[in-house]
Amino acid sequence: MNVNLIDSRKWARLGAVPTASDFRQMLRDASLRVTSPRIAVLSAVHEHPHADTDSIIGAVRGSLGTVSHQAVYDVLRALTAAGLLRRIEPPGSVARYEARVGDNHHHVVCRSCGAIADVDCAVGHAPCLTASDDHGFTIDEAEVVYRGLCPDCSAATR
Repeated sequence: MNVNLIDSRKWARLGAVPTASDFRQMLRDASLRVTSPRIAVLSAVHEHPHADTDSIIGAVRGSLGTVSHQAVYDVLRALTAAGLLRRIEPPGSVARYEARVGDNHHHVVCRSCGAIADVDCAVGHAPCLTASDDHGFTIDEAEVVYRGLCPDCSAATR
């Protein structure tokens, strides 16, 4: 497994944000040039898991000042292709990005406020990858989205 994937999972599970030095190393390990926009995007996604593109652009502009939408889109695409970020699209939501990659986890989404949280596979090692009929595909990822009300929205409805 790629060292970047292990490092990204470690940071995401610890709930910690890597340092700029850690981000530079992740980029080098992925054979990507180290640039300020790439470091700023990695930092934004680590600080704000499941953020949408507009939120990431706002965070990047907060740290770098002026940066174009297209530059952030290009960085997101490059970091996702390199396996440093994961793009998810929960039903009824815009694309979102997270730093927890390579472990086939799932998500729970609040029907009311749209909050998203990570959910590990229910039992064993990725049991959701065993389809009842794989139609000849080699399956390496499954997406499960649980929907309900988050604790805050549940409390508000009582």
